[in-house]
Amino acid sequence: MELEVNDNNFKAEVLDADLPVLVDFWASWCGPCKRIAPLVEEIAGEYSGRLKVCKLNVDDNPLTSPKYEIMSIPTLIIFKGGEVKERIIGLVSKSELELKIKPYLKNIKT
Repeated sequence: MELEVNDNNFKAEVLDADLPVLVDFWASWCGPCKRIAPLVEEIAGEYSGRLKVCKLNVDDNPLTSPKYEIMSIPTLIIFKGGEVKERIIGLVSKSELELKIKPYLKNIKT
């Protein structure tokens, strides 16, 4: 399940997380964001316990997006140990997302 994060809880939920975290930076008016959302939700379910998946609405949270130089959406960022590990910009396939995520998961079976 995805967790909505915001400027106030981003550090606690993402940067201080024990698991790797995939953050979906999105906006309600963004067509590609709406199209990638079901894929992100599938990944959240399939990798539960090995990956934390969060969504951050860029319009509602003006502090976090500029900090990570979000210039276009959707942008998905993989954080591990509080650091940016991967940045995925634009609409991509589920298999492309999984290729980016898998190196950061613990106990992954292929």
